[in-house]
Amino acid sequence: MPVFADLIASTIVPFLFKLVGAIALWIVGGWLIQFAVKLIRGGLRRSTLDATVISYLLNILAAVLRVILVVAILGFFGIETASFAALLAGAGVAIGAAWSGMLGNFAAGVFLQVFRPFSVGDFITAAGVTGTVEEIGMFVTSLLAPDNVRNIVPNGKLFGDTIQNYSVHEFRRVELVAQLDNSADVGKAITLLKEGLATVPNQFEGMAGDVEVLEFTERGPKLAVRPYTHTANYWQVYFDTNRMIVDVLVANGFPVPRIPVAMGAPGAAAAAAAGALN
Repeated sequence: MPVFADLIASTIVPFLFKLVGAIALWIVGGWLIQFAVKLIRGGLRRSTLDATVISYLLNILAAVLRVILVVAILGFFGIETASFAALLAGAGVAIGAAWSGMLGNFAAGVFLQVFRPFSVGDFITAAGVTGTVEEIGMFVTSLLAPDNVRNIVPNGKLFGDTIQNYSVHEFRRVELVAQLDNSADVGKAITLLKEGLATVPNQFEGMAGDVEVLEFTERGPKLAVRPYTHTANYWQVYFDTNRMIVDVLVANGFPVPRIPVAMGAPGAAAAAAAGALN
């Protein structure tokens, strides 16, 4: 009996105290983790981050804090935690190496949410793809192309490339060209095209379109015809302006631009023929 009493006093009772302390530490630590996550969630919801990204970040934070709590409880029991921590670190490195591409896309997705180079509904060109942003996910972004094809682009590729956002400003310029013949009256063509451009609907109010000489080619002068419109009306204004250019030039009898053909001197051709005969 004295031996059993000594065993209870020296081993079982301290173990029970440690067990109760570990349970209390787990309960209190879990409550503190939930409280910290709740505070951080409240702060992040007031930011511009997407709700999906916020949830994902908070889940990662809660998991990391739980692992730290478990390591602390093991240390409370006197268990050596150095090797356990090294094992966790090694596993983290292995997972990071295996998922390097995915983690890179996730990090890029977070940066896209923080810096906001574009938002859902914007019309952009990035990573060689042009389209309307449908969704900005944690790892990929969905773009709907003008031909109604959905493109799924990895966030890492998207964030690492040049991004052209056509929707960030109120209007954009439509760039078209009217090719004239060398014999055409350039001044008359500019006047008529400006009058025709004023009839094209859905242009941006307060921004008059431009019609000016762009360059000279061997076929004749080339005019720049540039109305301004909102991105939502871009293609409608593009096609209507092209149609207007054709209608105006045809209705006013402007000649069709001709491709110059180089003609050799008759004497030179006869001399070449005579040389061939000799």
